[in-house]
Amino acid sequence: MDTEAVADLVKDVCARVILPRFRTLADHEVIFKRPGDVVTVADREAEAELTAALAAATPGARVVGEEAAFADPRLVDGLATAEHAWVIDPVDGTRNFAAGKVDFGVMVAEVRGGVTVRGWIWQPLHDALHVAERGAGATRNGTPLPWLAATEAPWEVAVWPRLARQRARGLRLRPTRGSCAIDYPALARGELDGLAYRSVHPWDHLAGTLLVAEVGGTVRVDGRPYGPGGYGRMLSVGRSDAVVDAIAGELDP
Repeated sequence: MDTEAVADLVKDVCARVILPRFRTLADHEVIFKRPGDVVTVADREAEAELTAALAAATPGARVVGEEAAFADPRLVDGLATAEHAWVIDPVDGTRNFAAGKVDFGVMVAEVRGGVTVRGWIWQPLHDALHVAERGAGATRNGTPLPWLAATEAPWEVAVWPRLARQRARGLRLRPTRGSCAIDYPALARGELDGLAYRSVHPWDHLAGTLLVAEVGGTVRVDGRPYGPGGYGRMLSVGRSDAVVDAIAGELDP
């Protein structure tokens, strides 16, 4: 599928399946998969539609959705070496969505040969589509995003809420906005200097890390480059190597 077709698919599924449930969810349509981890009928139905469409358009490609992987964790196995794969987060920021907050989005990443090559992040209630293509840069609503400029410390870094209580030299810490689909574009647009996450699931990070990399940012997990199949204690993302070094050196995951 070409880049525009995937974007159209994401927007269409969001408009038909997700947005009609915004602030209308019944109690039984919000389910706790485990303590603190919520899913809604919108997540499940949107993932099913995206999975079916992508699988039909690219026969033989592996499709890994967040909810399917929760039910069968083996779906993630081999993602790092997959010849062709799609990774879906149908509603990123589900807690926000279920609480009627506008900070959520839909994310899709394409992997080829174990490398993330394209990513889409649709923020429906911010009317913002961010698209990244490996080696070709990144855009917001079709307008190219500029290269991130290096800045001096102290750097503003959004982190996993529990990390925000730590003292860190050279860093001004604040909690993330509860959605990688919101946080990564904020960094790519230069509104933040860095991000730190303790959860490193591919559906949360592949599209966003490609977006940041395509505007000159740095991404590492436990000091190593991050990519499909990458796991670790903490994912550090920044507008420069210096920011990522500070995050990794100052924060205790």
